[in-house]
Amino acid sequence: MAKDKKQKKEKVAATAASMDVDQDTEDESPKFISPIAHPLAEKKLSKKLFKTVKKASKVKHIRRGVKEVGKAIRKGEKGLVLIAGDISPMDVIAHFPVFCEDHDIPYIFVPSKQKLGEASHTKRPTSVTMIVFGGKNKDEKAAADYKELYDECVATTKDLYEKLVY
Repeated sequence: MAKDKKQKKEKVAATAASMDVDQDTEDESPKFISPIAHPLAEKKLSKKLFKTVKKASKVKHIRRGVKEVGKAIRKGEKGLVLIAGDISPMDVIAHFPVFCEDHDIPYIFVPSKQKLGEASHTKRPTSVTMIVFGGKNKDEKAAADYKELYDECVATTKDLYEKLVY
């Protein structure tokens, strides 16, 4: 009986490992990108953004989802907003670029909602994520772990936005 369970676990692990290999070898570009997805992060910047989101979510400096991010922006929280570029229908996230500009919050589109969800430690794809850096209740020691990455991402995002506007 114990051998059967052990064999089943090994099969499941082998299947999961083969699925991970297949996903890595697939073309990583999404099939659909919204026409409003500007500025869109390139592959290298996307990796850096996802790494920053992972580190921020470990210390709970993150807001996920349309309702939660919208509420955080209305309350005056500052940070970096990442919007998935492959959301359909795009009406769900269409208001975020203008909303962020009105509140002077940098934003950037990333190619995949699936990867954004994985980076923010959820099982579901995520359409919008906000990295909330600093603030009243934020632990500065925990934030020091990803501060440099966060600053680079914000600076690059602002540069991309300026190129887009001018």
